[in-house]
Amino acid sequence: MIRSMTGFGRSRYENEGREYLIEIKSINHKYSDINIRMPRVLNGIEHKIREEVSSKISRGKVDVFIDFRDYSPNDNSVFFNKELANQYVKGLKELAEETGVDNKINVIDISKMPDVLKREDEVDENLIFEEIKIGLKDALDKFIEMRSFEGNKLKVDLLNRIVSISEKINEISSFSAGLVEEYVVKLEARIKELLKTDVVDENRLAQEIVIFSDKSSIEEELTRLKSHVSQFENILKTSSPMGKKLDFLIQEMNREINTIGSKANSLNITNLVVDVKTEIENIREQIQNIE
Repeated sequence: MIRSMTGFGRSRYENEGREYLIEIKSINHKYSDINIRMPRVLNGIEHKIREEVSSKISRGKVDVFIDFRDYSPNDNSVFFNKELANQYVKGLKELAEETGVDNKINVIDISKMPDVLKREDEVDENLIFEEIKIGLKDALDKFIEMRSFEGNKLKVDLLNRIVSISEKINEISSFSAGLVEEYVVKLEARIKELLKTDVVDENRLAQEIVIFSDKSSIEEELTRLKSHVSQFENILKTSSPMGKKLDFLIQEMNREINTIGSKANSLNITNLVVDVKTEIENIREQIQNIE
């Protein structure tokens, strides 16, 4: 199933006084870029969380936010940084003397200063990871569901555009079949006009026709273009990540249609080439958002 690279999923999980809030969101990116933000106490299991996420996501800039609150009873103690507290008191006294502000410092104020009181957290990483996995799976399922929903809308649009391109290729093929005959008629008329005679050197005319046919032939390009279109349609039917494959194919299609435009000496073909290039550019923009 085709998936968009943009998505969002959120999950909340609670167990025995431990609460987890997990959010996952992503935007377009050429490669896989997973960024995890969570409390420092969980840093020891970050690599496991990353593995869980990367196993489900192959491409995109993904941000994972994990909020963890532990209200469960435990033996964690509170650490009092006496030296740091004394430094705060000394600094506040000096500030009071310099500014003339009343020196009213109490213990409660000092305890609220950064890092004066710290809870020394010791968590059971295995237990925490198993609980995070539950919430993470739920968030990932919602995230992927949204990606798939957006991807299906992209698929419909891409199929419509590739069908349009296929129809225009067939039109180009029809016009190209009569290019040589049209050139022969124009060349003979031009020769007669310039030489003021109805006598035409058939050998010289044949040589010019061969040269023109060789220069203006677009059969090879049309064959490759049709093959690329067929491959594009087949890839859209697969379930594996396809963004990079489609991007490569659309580059090849653009190369072939440019060659056709430079070779074909026909206004009708030129107009169709412009239409095809427009559709290709629209497809290129769309597939930048496909996983």
